[in-house]
Amino acid sequence: MKTFQELRKISVIDKMKKKGRFNYLSWAYAVDVLLQEDKDANWEFKTPQMFGETMMVFCTVTAFGASRTAFLPVMNNNNQPIANPDASNVNKSMQRCLVKAIALHGIGLYIFEGEDIPEEDEQEQTVQKAKIEDSRLLKAIDQIKSGKYSTDKLRAQFDLTKEQDQTVMEALANA
Repeated sequence: MKTFQELRKISVIDKMKKKGRFNYLSWAYAVDVLLQEDKDANWEFKTPQMFGETMMVFCTVTAFGASRTAFLPVMNNNNQPIANPDASNVNKSMQRCLVKAIALHGIGLYIFEGEDIPEEDEQEQTVQKAKIEDSRLLKAIDQIKSGKYSTDKLRAQFDLTKEQDQTVMEALANA
């Protein structure tokens, strides 16, 4: 019987599809890999539960001597809950939940990495990116001051805008 450590090494990257900003694995492919690894594996869907106007689906996969249950809201393509989902929405979410429950055994678990981290709004992302760029620029400026970096290399490395180039030159002049 395979262990979690062995199952998590199975690559499904070549079968992943990108939809919007999320990666997906076909439920049929996930089931195929699962059954190749454990011919006795099985799964069961629990009764969906309503939360106000939204719904949560549940799936338990029993394989490799363990049962693991995943749950998933019925969501749209932007991973936002759908109010009053129809049968098609519920079916799609049940299949996504099946893939997630299979992943809990190790097969393709990395696909879900980061999905539980709240999204930063666009302004916060811009601020974070600017801080990272500033940090990199400051390190590069320090390297120019110490003689380890040429100004031309800095321009090429960072593909500086005219404004950034001017800021760097002023920082160097004031150093």
